[in-house]
Amino acid sequence: MKPLTRIEHSLAMAVSQGEAPGCPPKLAGAVRHAVFPGGARVRPQLCLAVAAACGDDDPALSTATACAIELLHCASLVHDDLPCFDNAPMRRGRASVHYAYGQSLAVLAGDALIILAFQTLALGASQSPLRLPALMTMVAGSVGMPFGAVAGQAWECEPRVNLSDYQRAKTGALFAAATMGGAQAAGADPAVWQPFGDWLGEAYQAADDIRDVVGDPRLLGKPVGRDLALLRPSAATELGLEGAVAYFDQLVARAIEAVPDCAGAAGLRALVRHESERLVPKASHPELQRTVA
Repeated sequence: MKPLTRIEHSLAMAVSQGEAPGCPPKLAGAVRHAVFPGGARVRPQLCLAVAAACGDDDPALSTATACAIELLHCASLVHDDLPCFDNAPMRRGRASVHYAYGQSLAVLAGDALIILAFQTLALGASQSPLRLPALMTMVAGSVGMPFGAVAGQAWECEPRVNLSDYQRAKTGALFAAATMGGAQAAGADPAVWQPFGDWLGEAYQAADDIRDVVGDPRLLGKPVGRDLALLRPSAATELGLEGAVAYFDQLVARAIEAVPDCAGAAGLRALVRHESERLVPKASHPELQRTVA
């Protein structure tokens, strides 16, 4: 089964478990709206790619880990779009959850997705139960305090913030969870995979900052110009557009260098290069004189 097929099937199974008879229909609808149709599913695909590079001796656990990370990512988007944060009317090309279902259900749907993520992870560990405690701890750390996605979101409420700390927590933590989780699910040492996830996550946040300035909302499926309007930390604001692109390229190069030596290293490096071009295409803004590492 192809990785993306594994991911979509796992997500469908997870969401359907919460749609059992007796569940409030609007809550079930809001959760499904948050997960499908998905975006690029980069984090779960990365998780499975690392698991494959490490042998993937328990595909059920690696798939559950990838699914859990994507559910947590979807939860973060639901909460991020709320009026108290971005007040975004669109996500992935259609109405955001709070626009479609209201604020109360959006909050509850995000909460439900977080819980569903850990249920999914626990259910996938039947073959390798001894790997579950470390996986649970690591994944929880990627979304909580002091350095997870919640902490990253909270930095937006502080008067001063270090850009790298903000990006590493808000976006990088879940990427590190994807690389470390893939290794851990396959019984490999997760620590050697953390730098790869950290750098790649920071690169994705830098790309998001750039696209918030020059991106096409029709292609992105969400509004642009929000960082400046909300006075949020941004590589484009702090470094200027050209500087942000150079910063992005440095992060991509560091991510490529951080891929550990393994059977799938060449494929992972090619994946990073492909993603960097997808996120910030050279041809779209030649005035930036961008060179991809």
